[in-house]
Amino acid sequence: MVIIEDLKLVIKNKTILDNINMKLEEGQIYGFVGNNGCGKTMLMKCICGFVKPTVGKIVADGKEIRKDCDYLENAGVIIENPGFIPYYSGYRNLKILSEIKGIIDKNKIRETMKNCGLDPYLKLSVKKYSLGMRQRLGLAQALMEEPKNLILDEPMNGLDKNGVNDMRELLLRLKTQERLIILASHNPADIEILCDVVYEMDNGKIVAEHKMSKI
Repeated sequence: MVIIEDLKLVIKNKTILDNINMKLEEGQIYGFVGNNGCGKTMLMKCICGFVKPTVGKIVADGKEIRKDCDYLENAGVIIENPGFIPYYSGYRNLKILSEIKGIIDKNKIRETMKNCGLDPYLKLSVKKYSLGMRQRLGLAQALMEEPKNLILDEPMNGLDKNGVNDMRELLLRLKTQERLIILASHNPADIEILCDVVYEMDNGKIVAEHKMSKI
C-alpha cells in the first residue's frame, strides 16, 4: 500500500504538485490522466523516490520514502524513455541489470522477454531496435523481477495494436496477483480497459477521482 499525504512540490518558486492525497492498494490499477505538464510524471517520480517533495510524505508499506528508505522498494518502473547500453543486445542489457539484485536467473529473463514479445536470443544491438521493441524491452526490465509495485508512465508508447493488446492482457493478469499498478496514459482505451480508479490531474492538482465500472 502507498499512502500520499498533503504532498506539495515546488521547484524554482513554481508549484509543480499541490495538496496531493491518495491511498493506493494492491490488486488495483490506478490511472493518472491529464494534459502534458499537469504533474503526472513528476508525481510518479515522487512516489518512486526520485524526487523529494517540498511538503508532505509518501509512505509505502509503513516506510516513509526519502526518510526510512531512499526509493520505493520492490518496484518496477518505466518513466520517460527507458535507457539501455546501445551496443549490447536486449538480453545482455537485462542480464546486467539483473545482477544488481541477483534474485533472478537467465531463464527468468528469457521468459519475461518472451512474455513481452521479444526474442531473447536475438543478437541485434538495442541501438538498432525499433521504438516498439525498445518499449517492450523497457517493460521487460520493469517486470522481470516480479515486483510488487509497478509504476508505468505511457507503457504502450510505440507499440502496435497487437503489442498494446498483449500488454493490456499482461497487466490485467498481474493485477490478479495482488500487484499495485500505477499507470499514466494518453490513450482513453488503456484507462477504460485497465484502470479501477482514475485520478484526473490539472496544474499539479487532483481535480477529479473516478471509480471505473468493471461489470
